[in-house]
Amino acid sequence: MNLMMDSSSFTTLGTVSLLALLLVTLVILKISLFSSSAKKKYHPIAGTIFNQLLNFKRLHHYMTDLARKHKTYRLLSPFRSEIYTSDPANVEYILKTNFQNFGKGWHNYHILSDLLGDGIFAVDGEKWRHQRKVSSYEFSTKVLRDFSSAVFRKNAAKLARIISEDYVKSNRTIDAQDLLMKSTLDSIFKVGFGVELNSIAGSSEGTQFANAFNDSSAMTLWRYVDILWEIKRFLNVGFEAKLKKNIKIVDDFIYKVITSKIEQGSKSADDSLVNKKEDILSRFLELNETDPKYLRDITLNFLVAGRDTTATTLSWFLYMLCKNPHVQDKAAKEVREATDAKDNTPFDQYVESVTDDALDKMHYLHAALAETLRLYPAVPVDAKICFSDDTLPDGYSVHKGDMVSYQPYAMGRMKFIWGEDAEEFRPERWLDQDGHFRSESSFKFTAFQAGPRICLGKEFAYRQMKIFAAILLGCFVFKMKDENKPVNYRTMLNLHIDEGLFLQASHRSLIIN
Repeated sequence: MNLMMDSSSFTTLGTVSLLALLLVTLVILKISLFSSSAKKKYHPIAGTIFNQLLNFKRLHHYMTDLARKHKTYRLLSPFRSEIYTSDPANVEYILKTNFQNFGKGWHNYHILSDLLGDGIFAVDGEKWRHQRKVSSYEFSTKVLRDFSSAVFRKNAAKLARIISEDYVKSNRTIDAQDLLMKSTLDSIFKVGFGVELNSIAGSSEGTQFANAFNDSSAMTLWRYVDILWEIKRFLNVGFEAKLKKNIKIVDDFIYKVITSKIEQGSKSADDSLVNKKEDILSRFLELNETDPKYLRDITLNFLVAGRDTTATTLSWFLYMLCKNPHVQDKAAKEVREATDAKDNTPFDQYVESVTDDALDKMHYLHAALAETLRLYPAVPVDAKICFSDDTLPDGYSVHKGDMVSYQPYAMGRMKFIWGEDAEEFRPERWLDQDGHFRSESSFKFTAFQAGPRICLGKEFAYRQMKIFAAILLGCFVFKMKDENKPVNYRTMLNLHIDEGLFLQASHRSLIIN
């Protein structure tokens, strides 16, 4: 189900007219209010959230166009101003310098909590600090690193075999995003829950869960531009009714896994069981965290971070390699040299050669992934709430209760940040003169957030993406099925490719056996 194709499903003409009337009235009131505050100055008004609604299918293009006119601008809504910035100085102030004054707040929590609950992506304060502390420890353990790397290699190898046997041999078209979503979902379920989901092999339950979560994500994002969503939720009509049904599918599945895990732990006193200590859920159970709702929230947020972000990035990565075949060839050459792969290297031996040491040598591959994230960040816009009146480094004021968002998607396309070639895909911008990967400021490259909320799983994500990319590029050459067909995003919490990524693959020359 494509939630974005039928705009009549979202709103009637009457609703649009009502929104327009409310927002025109609001503009007049807001302008009057701000003009009376002579001692303060406010960011230029670029429109209203009604404009976002009208441009919803191309939302990030629309907001990028506004960012080219104003580094930071305001959109008016019935209850607050919404400030959007692409200025790294403002981003640093929001995410680090005055971090305590900008958080998720009630507005974001109210919108996100039906899906994400009290997970780390939806909360502030003590709930956030507790999860951050526990998660920080877990991500730093060698046990999780070794376990997750083994899982990633196993599932990347399984994906490569499926591409070879089911698609290359029969010259069938691959929906690369669909396969990557299933494969990374299998990986994260194993790492997160210790469960073999096997959705890539056609598990109907896993597919149902994934589809329900994807649609829930899209409908949750729609709440940001639909001022009537609370009424619709109360009446249980429209997409709010569909959202409720999809969240129930997500919850039923996850609670079943949690219950099974708790029962498994209570029946066994054998702490040497492999899954007992290696997967995330088991490790939380060892900390005596047994509240099913808490476990549901923290593990679901982990799934969001580990599945959607890596799968969408790898999808855009393959798309960019198809559009830039010289980059694909250069990355594949580096991978084969780092793994010491020859044309007659058996497949299983090649997979085993994708070690941590080999991955560390793949600077160009790392740069190509970072360049993909620069242009196609997994989270294209991230919203905070201002907790008290403040002034940003650019000298403009924000009010208590204003929503203040930074825009990774728009920022990646700003010439004042990245130079005249900002919209070009050029991995070399990430390499020093010796060809080694060179990081950029996290306030300029915001794909993993920055400051106290910087993504704990950054290295975890890069490792997963590099393992998958190295195995796929070592085995296959990818081309677009139709070079003339446009590839666009689907507007949702994460930057999915709309309707899939259709590719043709051929063997590079490793033996698949």
